[in-house]
Amino acid sequence: MEYIMLFALPLIIVGLIMLPLFINLKRTKDHKPANRKRAIIANAASFIGVMALMTVLPLTGAFAETAAAAETAVAGADGFTEGMKYLGAALSTGLATIGTGIAVGGAAPAAIGAVSENDKAFTKALIFVALGEGVAIYGLLISILILFG
Repeated sequence: MEYIMLFALPLIIVGLIMLPLFINLKRTKDHKPANRKRAIIANAASFIGVMALMTVLPLTGAFAETAAAAETAVAGADGFTEGMKYLGAALSTGLATIGTGIAVGGAAPAAIGAVSENDKAFTKALIFVALGEGVAIYGLLISILILFG
């Protein structure tokens, strides 16, 4: 019974999560228009199904042995883990700031042009520039969570 929970239950959960994608792919293959209402209902049903499975069948006992083995493996590879942590933090901050530069590089000149045409467009233009800069803040937040979380 434990092996069934260990292998079959995660596959069922992944299948329920992927159900809306399978429905959409089948409709696309049959050349039928997308039914958004059906997709939302399928997505909600799969989410409720996954939550019900996780509530009714807790997996803590099935994965207890594998969690203990993973902890001993992590203790042995401490230097590698630290290096990957710093690499992940650097990548999240660096790629987020590159994305911010691209976003602000396109939005700021357009905002300046819109404000020069109409002074009332200043607040809307400022919002679009600030949305681009928000990406860098999110990247920095992810880096902090990686390093200290």
